[in-house]
Amino acid sequence: MNPVWQAFLQEYNATIEKGHVIHFRDDVTELKNAQTDTILVDLSNFGLIHFSGEEVLTFLQGQLTCDLRKIDHQTAQYGSYCTPKGRILANFIIWSHADHNEYFMQLPSTLLEAISKRLSMYILRAKVRLNDSSDSLIRIGIAGNKAKLLIEEIFHSIALPISPLGIIHTEQGSILCQDINRYEIITTLDHAVMIWPHLALKAIPVGTFCWDWLEIKAGIPVILPMTQEQFIPQMVNFDVTGGVSFQKGCYPGQEIIARTQYLGKLKRRMYLVNIASSQPVMAGDQLFSAELSEQSCGMIVNATPSPEGGFDALAVIQTNSVEAGKIFWKNLEGPALQILSLPYLLPQ
Repeated sequence: MNPVWQAFLQEYNATIEKGHVIHFRDDVTELKNAQTDTILVDLSNFGLIHFSGEEVLTFLQGQLTCDLRKIDHQTAQYGSYCTPKGRILANFIIWSHADHNEYFMQLPSTLLEAISKRLSMYILRAKVRLNDSSDSLIRIGIAGNKAKLLIEEIFHSIALPISPLGIIHTEQGSILCQDINRYEIITTLDHAVMIWPHLALKAIPVGTFCWDWLEIKAGIPVILPMTQEQFIPQMVNFDVTGGVSFQKGCYPGQEIIARTQYLGKLKRRMYLVNIASSQPVMAGDQLFSAELSEQSCGMIVNATPSPEGGFDALAVIQTNSVEAGKIFWKNLEGPALQILSLPYLLPQ
């Protein structure tokens, strides 16, 4: 986290640990706010890699699962970076700025260094530059019924995108539509310290876990260190949400990912669930069903406390276990998962 930005947020009573805003008041109240009010969130828990250079489009097109030809000045993309075996190392949102020689990739800050290093190994003599822009560009999330109106009050005379992954660029910064009534502002530190106080007059500052909860409810996973190399893109529904293209050329893992799509039957899918537990549910936790006895039938991808109680989570689970009945957290004596409805339909 940018140290000047951190000090600024602490003036607004932010409690910050390891570069993440934990809360401004208390967790329980802020989670209720995320459910019913318009909230304001610092997104420094995500890192930002800046790619530039004459050959950047060709380079990234050969490394990532998404089709960068579909990115323009008004449209971002979900995507992932995989091993040669098709297992996800990281997922992200990626967008272009000035032209197709400049891209920004947003991913968890805990993965930024390793992913940057791995991608740098493949640049070789390509005319591509890679830089960490996490501290130079501040990311602010705003969500709720008033989100669009509050942004329009600050960014005068602009037409905000209203479809997911629509993006607009202004002199004050870029505005990315993450979901209906949920936006992200990407701007410089100088602009951020002016924008935040105006938004905080009518939106409630909350910890980053509130944004995590909104991502979970939207069915958008975030691969973390404990879940790296556990899933192929279709397991986390990227074939539904647009994080993988089957019409582009080769990239690491492409053969296995394509074979699964066209020749195989996908045995695991990601589901939205609630777990009635008083103990923390964590990414990487194993799931079990009676049919498989001691063998795991799934894994938690992301989890956060639910305003309704327990934990809401995204979990990759064997489809036949979901169809068969009860699934349990950590062991067969653990709490049973309640399967909830995702905001999109899964292929039958």
